Amino acid sequence: MASPAVAVGKRLAAAQGAGICFQDEAGQVMRPPVAKTWARRGHTPVVEVSGKGSGRVSIAGLVYLKPGHRGRLMWRTRLHRNRKGERGSFSEDDYIAFLDQAHQRLRAPIVLIWDNLNTTSASGCGN
Repeated sequence: MASPAVAVGKRLAAAQGAGICFQDEAGQVMRPPVAKTWARRGHTPVVEVSGKGSGRVSIAGLVYLKPGHRGRLMWRTRLHRNRKGERGSFSEDDYIAFLDQAHQRLRAPIVLIWDNLNTTSASGCGN
């Protein structure tokens, strides 16, 4: 069952002839996990893992749904290498560029449903 916020978005989208976009983001550390493995008795397995992390990858994804049209999936990735002064996640400007790109590709108005927006402001998104 949809929450009241999604219901409002559905009514707004229908009134404007827009589609609904669901957006979320995730990140993953690039360092391999250390896990247990098996070996013959008496032969201790050795799993070599780099001592330093090799950064992380972040991905932002967007699903576009509109009645009578096929669904669309769009995403943008960003690789972070733990360099000095480098941000470890998407910035507000990254999100704005991603949403602008989606808006241009879809060539249609969109109503955005965003799960746990973690940036300071989305006021620059426009349209």
